[in-house]
Amino acid sequence: MSVTPLAPVTIAQPLPAFRGRIGRDARSGHYAVPRRYRLHLSTSCPDGLRIAVVHSLLGLAEACPVTFLDAVPDCPDGGHSALRPLYEASAHHYTGAASGPVLSDDWSGRIVSTHAPDITRDLAERSELGVHPAEGRGSFGGDRPVLYPCGSESETEAVERLCADGIEGAAQLAGSAGGDPAALDKLLETLGSLERWLVGREYLIRDQITAADVELWVTLVQLDTVHRHHLDASAVQRIADHPELWSYARRLAAHPAFGAHLDLDGIARRHHARCRGLEAAGSAVQILDWAAHTAHVVERR
Repeated sequence: MSVTPLAPVTIAQPLPAFRGRIGRDARSGHYAVPRRYRLHLSTSCPDGLRIAVVHSLLGLAEACPVTFLDAVPDCPDGGHSALRPLYEASAHHYTGAASGPVLSDDWSGRIVSTHAPDITRDLAERSELGVHPAEGRGSFGGDRPVLYPCGSESETEAVERLCADGIEGAAQLAGSAGGDPAALDKLLETLGSLERWLVGREYLIRDQITAADVELWVTLVQLDTVHRHHLDASAVQRIADHPELWSYARRLAAHPAFGAHLDLDGIARRHHARCRGLEAAGSAVQILDWAAHTAHVVERR
């Protein structure tokens, strides 16, 4: 289920302009080979943060380099001037915004995809991309995680819908001008169901980190660092009153693949540059001390 962003709260995201896929067949054009592809992303953007976390979990730093973009796009249309040459090389007379994230092909100098879910899945499922010294192992020790386990498709999609509609969309409506009590109820109901589900569980759908955990964690980061600023204090206190859920978010923030990419200053600057809503009393009620976990991760690395 798609959620339409609200104009009073945020600026709508542009639709993906490129939908190429990395495949196994050399005849497809975009076949999987180490060091051919490059990511261009900003971790202040939710899509960019998801991709960065997955990229680190899979140990793809050597195989698929990352060019990090500024937290706040520098073009009036919401694009990045640094990406303009790629867009113009990939589409003749391209006039849209040069937006991230982007997966590009260094061999051709053109864009493969700007569709974040496809990029994430291709990174996770194309093991031929990897060139980590310990073959089959992730960046931080242990086996390379299987982010899309066999048989988990429906569960992962359900989590994506839950995050998009029950958390992201509901929080936007609840924080819009005048508020929306029904949307706040929906948000709290969603958080409550996740709270009950996580009792006795370390991860969301399996006994290891999966793409569902990345999805939910980034959504919770957005809820606390962006949407909270448009809610009243009592609403934020009710959101915070889900100890299992926020303990789960805290555990993942302590993992280097997650916490090391958490650019709190960048998220704040991006939000203030794009926001069209009014700040509310909930802005002063922080749920998690994300900065403490980020500093801890940086020290560990």
